Amino acid sequence: MQNKGLIRFFAIIFAIASIYQLTYTFITNKVEGDADVYSSSKVDESAVNASSLKSEAQKHYLDSVASQDVWGGFTTYADAKNQELKKGLDLKGGINVILQVSVRDLLTGMADDSTDPDFNRALDAADERIKDGQDDYFNYFIEEFNNIDGAQLASPDIFANQEMQTRGIEFDMSNSDVEPILREELKDYMTSAFDVLRKRIDKFGTTQPNLQQLGTSGRILIELPGETDVKRIKDILTKAAQLEFWHVYQPNAIASYLNEANTYWAAKLAASAASQKEAVATDDLAAQTEVATDSTEAGLGDLLNQENEEEASTDGPSNADFDKSPIFSRMFQSPNGALAAFKAEDKDLIDSYINDPQARGKLTSEQRNVKFAWGLPVLNEALGYEIIDLYALKGNSQNEAPLTGGVITDASQQYGNSGLPVVSMSMNGEGAKIWEDMTAEAYQNQSQVSVVLDNTVYSAPNVTNGAISGGQTQISGNFSIDEAKDLATVLRAGKLPAKAEIIQSDVIGPSLGQEAIDSGLWSFGIALLLVLVWMFFYYGRAGLYADIALLVNILFIFGALASLKAVLTLPGIAGIVLTIGISVDANVLIFERIREELAKGKSQADSIKDGFNNALSSILDANVTTFLTAVILYVFGTGPIQGFATTLMIGILTSLFTAIFITRLFVDGYVSNGKTIGFSTSITKNWFRNVNIDFLKKRKMAYIISGVLVVGSLISLATNKLNMGIDFTGGRTVIVGFAQDVNATEITKQLSAEDIFGSAEAKTYGSGNQLKISTKYGIDRDDSEVSQEIEDKLYQVLKPYLPSDMSQAQFADVSNENKKHGIRSSFQVGASIADDILTGSLYAILGSLIVVFIYILIRFRKWQFSLGAVAAVFHDVIIVLGAFSVLYKVLPFNMEIDQAFIAAILTVIGYSLNDTVVVFDRIREFINERTNWEFPRTVNSAISSTISRTLNTSLTTLIVLLAIFIFGGESIQGFMLALIIGVIVGTYSSVFIATPVMFDTMTKTNGKLTPKEPKPEKEEL
Repeated sequence: MQNKGLIRFFAIIFAIASIYQLTYTFITNKVEGDADVYSSSKVDESAVNASSLKSEAQKHYLDSVASQDVWGGFTTYADAKNQELKKGLDLKGGINVILQVSVRDLLTGMADDSTDPDFNRALDAADERIKDGQDDYFNYFIEEFNNIDGAQLASPDIFANQEMQTRGIEFDMSNSDVEPILREELKDYMTSAFDVLRKRIDKFGTTQPNLQQLGTSGRILIELPGETDVKRIKDILTKAAQLEFWHVYQPNAIASYLNEANTYWAAKLAASAASQKEAVATDDLAAQTEVATDSTEAGLGDLLNQENEEEASTDGPSNADFDKSPIFSRMFQSPNGALAAFKAEDKDLIDSYINDPQARGKLTSEQRNVKFAWGLPVLNEALGYEIIDLYALKGNSQNEAPLTGGVITDASQQYGNSGLPVVSMSMNGEGAKIWEDMTAEAYQNQSQVSVVLDNTVYSAPNVTNGAISGGQTQISGNFSIDEAKDLATVLRAGKLPAKAEIIQSDVIGPSLGQEAIDSGLWSFGIALLLVLVWMFFYYGRAGLYADIALLVNILFIFGALASLKAVLTLPGIAGIVLTIGISVDANVLIFERIREELAKGKSQADSIKDGFNNALSSILDANVTTFLTAVILYVFGTGPIQGFATTLMIGILTSLFTAIFITRLFVDGYVSNGKTIGFSTSITKNWFRNVNIDFLKKRKMAYIISGVLVVGSLISLATNKLNMGIDFTGGRTVIVGFAQDVNATEITKQLSAEDIFGSAEAKTYGSGNQLKISTKYGIDRDDSEVSQEIEDKLYQVLKPYLPSDMSQAQFADVSNENKKHGIRSSFQVGASIADDILTGSLYAILGSLIVVFIYILIRFRKWQFSLGAVAAVFHDVIIVLGAFSVLYKVLPFNMEIDQAFIAAILTVIGYSLNDTVVVFDRIREFINERTNWEFPRTVNSAISSTISRTLNTSLTTLIVLLAIFIFGGESIQGFMLALIIGVIVGTYSSVFIATPVMFDTMTKTNGKLTPKEPKPEKEEL
């Protein structure tokens, strides 16, 4: 092998880079472990609200160390968290939702709430078509509108209104000319909606949120790892954007209230401290919280912030200072003319102080309606932490803003007279008049006007040039270009009347996530150990070198996942473990070819060289077909399936490098000094030697067996059908834990009663005291209402099986990381997205077959090879489907047809093709080398020569899959069973279906390959 030094260099660089990247994960795990210890020391585990208290204490600890060095000057926790290997929701717990932004609402808003009958008729028709259709809502609307005789989009009553004329729509434009303008506007509005949601999530404070726009359908994917407060998340995501303009109190006009509130709370905290001295001293955080809540109504945040200040440097105020001056001691002077500024982490505490009903009683009658609002947190580099401005807005008895975002017609980032970025905006006539009055008042009082989105002050400019008329104005400030663009986007988004509906949600409790991690690691470790032992047992020292290459491969995979910021999911772990089989397969191919060369009497050096070279074609073809399948899976899959495809693609690439180059380095290094290396052991050296079976003679019997299996599968599919999961039907699924084993059949009957769900199914999920409950109840109704109804009905029916002291709130709360009873996770899919998932899955399967057919046709240049491969794949897929149709009513674990099952089918396709291509590659090689042989002999000999590799690879892969199936947890047992069946039938079909079909069609069409002309022998000197 040439360029050994270069390969060794790259291997070392990749290894160092992988270890470096994974170091961040080690650091974050250590810090989060410290946070867990800290919270455990502060919270009484027996407290009723121990889970929420512990979670808040953990967040407080992590916030306190976010910007501190946590690894000897190497990095901060915040930096390490950003670079760590990210875990998916199924491993970490959290919330995954897909939002559908209402395109109808957007169109209605663009049409200025038009009552035109043609317009609303087209909208109603589009509503009906989208229920069962796969196209975008806008396309359906355009089709239906164009079907109405004489209907014009550019009518003054529809889109030729004042606002849309500024977008380029003119009266009496043709519908075809208006359509692209509307489409572009919708795209902008969707971007605005996405930006609003992103800002909301950022404000919520979730760690590592993931937001993605899904095509042009108005759907937005949002993943929030570690979050379990479903109601709060849904409220944040689905409420309409609220843009408002308020007058702002000058600081000196409201400062007296802060002084009164500070005095009030100082006295109250002093009284509380005195009463606590009389009580039994305790350091327990939960007990302190109860005392603080009863006496001060300040809650856990007060104690945590006091605790934080105790740990601060001696240069800052002492804890006594905070008690004596709870507001002023935390206050900074605002550089933006706000009432005051505070550390961002003190926001909730200050809120509780200034909005306390008793404290607000000290406001004057003129100030009684004041509304306190916070600005955006800004990092103060000098201080080393974020500060946030507090504004006092002039409210009224109705608590309504003088002006709302509904009047904004446009907003954009521009440049002011000073050359700095500003935000220019325009309003409609009504808004322009109110804005003129507001700016006149602000100019007269030398005060500010604030721009408030979702109760956050984005800008509070001073009015220095008099009243602003015409509705045209600029908002200036210390903006960067990006900040100005963001603010303009927010201003436009604020006027959107579109609602966002949750059409798919997945809530996984942290306890279930931890179980998934444990089971995944168990399966990974056991499968890896078994494969390492088998390779050493079968191939001796060469097998040991393959084991080392395999371990290096795993390091590369995890390093690549971390560096690419890919998300590791439970199916992703399955993909990594499956990669073990792929990596082993490459080494098996190489070692078997070396053994063949040695059997021919070649020297050890020549055998190693020729073995690696001859195996390369088969390895590349087999891995390319599997890689193409993984690409299709990634393109058409979503969520966890994409995680599986990602790890599989990375694993294939790293497997090729380690199997071909790393193993070669070790082998060459050992034999370079004249040492002899064995590619078998004394036990295995004669295994599968001199195999000579007439496989083609047995093809008729194989056709009969396969025909029976395929027909039986089709009959079962027609009669038993498949257990379609809610991924494809729509509905809701919850996983519920119980205090003891329960009867799934009995609970199914209770839940299916007419006054409960009407139709539901409960199945044992893992152990006997855990059920997976599915229902389509309320699938077409408002999500928030139905979710609450389902929780109520479930609690009503299941209460006798739960711990006697479990309340309904505890039953529905999934946030407890130690939770064993009650709802542990929930999953919801709307009917419309279920249709899309089904369509995407079918496209994935058909797409992979087409791509692989074309690839094999290009590589082997005979359509008979492609036909044989595709026939074998169809054979394997039908049998796997048939097995699931027969067994889903019998086996005790989940065998639903869902997205994970589609991933399994595509993996079966990839494995079957992998095996088939290896056989075909050897047939092609034998045709070129043995030109005087008859075609049947060539085919039989080629199959016989690969039988050792076929059985070895199948065995190691089955070992891996069985380990995952047994130890990998109930959530992927159905997934693994599909793969196990697929590997068995795939191994069988590559020999008894793919090859015979190729042979028969080749013979009947007289299409036998013409061997290549042998190269002339070089004359020896």
